Amino acid sequence: MIRITHSMPGRTVVCDGREHLFFSGFSYLGMHTSPVYRQLLTEGQEQFGSVYPSSRIGNLQLSLYEQLEHALAVHTGQQAAACFSSGYLSAQAAVTYAITKGTPLYAPGAHPALRYSGGTVAAGNWNDWLETSVDLLNREPDHTNVLITDAVDPLRGEVHDFSPLARLHRKALVVIDDSHGLGILGKQGEGIAGSLPASEGARYLITASLAKAYSLEGGMVAGHAADIAAIRRLPLFTASTPIIPANAYTWLKAGPVYTEALRILRSNITALVRLTGGIDELPNPHGLPVFVLNDASEEVYTWLLSRETLISSFAYPDPQGDRINRIILSALHTPDDLDMLAAQLVQYYSRT
Repeated sequence: MIRITHSMPGRTVVCDGREHLFFSGFSYLGMHTSPVYRQLLTEGQEQFGSVYPSSRIGNLQLSLYEQLEHALAVHTGQQAAACFSSGYLSAQAAVTYAITKGTPLYAPGAHPALRYSGGTVAAGNWNDWLETSVDLLNREPDHTNVLITDAVDPLRGEVHDFSPLARLHRKALVVIDDSHGLGILGKQGEGIAGSLPASEGARYLITASLAKAYSLEGGMVAGHAADIAAIRRLPLFTASTPIIPANAYTWLKAGPVYTEALRILRSNITALVRLTGGIDELPNPHGLPVFVLNDASEEVYTWLLSRETLISSFAYPDPQGDRINRIILSALHTPDDLDMLAAQLVQYYSRT
């Protein structure tokens, strides 16, 4: 059942006239309510306005975008990067380029942003898909196929294991959507890039939304310089309006804010794992800020809601599919919030 609010949710949200603890959404670092972050956005707005009125191929370019793209490439450990006005657009640009480099092999559950008309998404287990795909690629000539997948499955709370790519010896492009990993995974929040295996054959192309961790509308593609140069020639890049300049400015200035928020988020994850360690229905094997309940019924959602705790509970991406109940942490949650949530969960799952 959809609830309506008239205010921005943070660690709490007001709906139906009552304040609830809010364990939903995807602003993992909690930047959207940070006063320091909002001040940076204000500074960016005052300096650059609400939009840069030109396409990316225009004959006058704003140096801010070059700075942002260089910083994103360094952050993800890639040779180059291109930024876009949304994560969806960046994923579509990556895929539009990738399918010119071989037959696409889509992973099970690949996000809709990675798909193109006519693309077929594999069924089955992700790990089996990657093992089978590597075997297939090793039997084919170089550049016959392209692998397309997500880095993180936020619906199951899983970080995908790309280690089988270490035995890939045929040349192939590997497109990875890291929207739910960038800013969260890795020592410095560099995302999945920090754990990808060195591979004789794999050439990585990483795309991501800046909204999930950083609370900024925008997206990026990072990878080898030649791939990024080719993406920059696509109409999806050349004809598009760039990311809001204030967002670019904020990302460049907010490094220390991100570092502290990530420290708090990881502390919150550790605390909730400890507090709920006796609940088998709430596994968290990958240390993500997403706790997926094995219980897919509406009962647990309504039970928590009656105690003024709102969790994520809906079918996705198919609205006619099965309900997915998830507890999503952010850096905004306090120790008291976690204690209260854990007590409610223990009470719910200990009922006879």
